[in-house]
Amino acid sequence: MNIIQTIIISIVEGITEFLPVSSTGHMIIAQKLLNVESTEFVKAFTVNIQFGAILSVIVLYWKRFFQTLDFYWKLIIAVFPALILGFLLSDYIDSLLENVAVVAVMLVLGGILMLFVDKWFDKPEENQEMNWKRALKIGFFQCIAMIPGVSRSMATIVGGMTTKLSRKNAAEFSFFLAVPTMAAASGYKLLKLFLEPNGKTLLADNLVTLLIGNAVAFVVAMAAIKFFIGFLTKYGFKAFGYYRIIVGAAILILLLLGVDLSIM
Repeated sequence: MNIIQTIIISIVEGITEFLPVSSTGHMIIAQKLLNVESTEFVKAFTVNIQFGAILSVIVLYWKRFFQTLDFYWKLIIAVFPALILGFLLSDYIDSLLENVAVVAVMLVLGGILMLFVDKWFDKPEENQEMNWKRALKIGFFQCIAMIPGVSRSMATIVGGMTTKLSRKNAAEFSFFLAVPTMAAASGYKLLKLFLEPNGKTLLADNLVTLLIGNAVAFVVAMAAIKFFIGFLTKYGFKAFGYYRIIVGAAILILLLLGVDLSIM
């Protein structure tokens, strides 16, 4: 990747990581539009720059993120299902990342779901305390986001709302949960690449690319989080649902017309 491609993909990541529109799906689309080959480094890059995005959560919520051990225990409970499934299904998930049709279908299905989420789960409890049962249920919902196009943010926020959390509290816990989840995913992806025969050389040659990508994603994600919390609290999910349906449908139409959208 050249510097322009790196910055554009990182901007896409920063904008979409915390919006319920699928950051992975949008990066795959951006990768195709920019004619970026899906090499082992590019696969690692698109996962690793998510680490830059989640650092924005620590900066924006640092007073609330550095809490008691009980808070971190609940994060561990919530992240555990994704760690297990992510480790077991790593190669299969990588294969799905190359399937644009899967991304498009999940964008549409997720968009349709989001048109009704506000009505289905619009009765939050007065007790908004995060307990281990809520954390574990949200953790299982997060596993659904291993399918490209689902959106980790959408899955965890909806998971939180099914436990009768408010939209705002569900979204904020989703942000906190992103920190250990994406840190683990980023570290694991880089470790796998590092252990490849030419992995050390590949990482060394592309270190600047990784640093730029994480820095851009960090800055853009900070702005995206501030926008999302205000918009979600006031308007709900419906606008994001329509957006997902339009984007997913456009991709499916292009595929049906024979347009090559593969990223191999």
